[in-house]
Amino acid sequence: MHKQIYVNLAVNDLERSKAFFSAIGLRFEPQFTNEQAACLILGENIYAMLLVKDLFKSFTRKSLCDPKESTEALVGLSCESREEVDALVARALAAGGAIPRAPQDYGFMYGHGFEDIDGHIWELIYMDPNAKAAG
Repeated sequence: MHKQIYVNLAVNDLERSKAFFSAIGLRFEPQFTNEQAACLILGENIYAMLLVKDLFKSFTRKSLCDPKESTEALVGLSCESREEVDALVARALAAGGAIPRAPQDYGFMYGHGFEDIDGHIWELIYMDPNAKAAG
């Protein structure tokens, strides 16, 4: 069975992307970070590999989309509280990110998100373990 997950994302400017994610409080794994790639630590055994476009292209024959114009994926991450969701979104906005939509509150689930500086969408959710699911 799988023990880790690595989401690979093409970035325009690796140093600028590293500065953005550092500004919102995330860290990088130095062992897997160099001038072409940076291993962003998202949680226990969960990583995003930020790859310069030429390196990213070497893994596929398909053309890359511009994530500011097309959606390639939604990266979803769970959070420990509504406050953590809102704090991460606020830090992303302050670091140069954008807010693609208003927060969504379903009672049992609260979600909000941000676009990073390359346009990748990060969805943050908090699932209230004490709330009853809608339905």
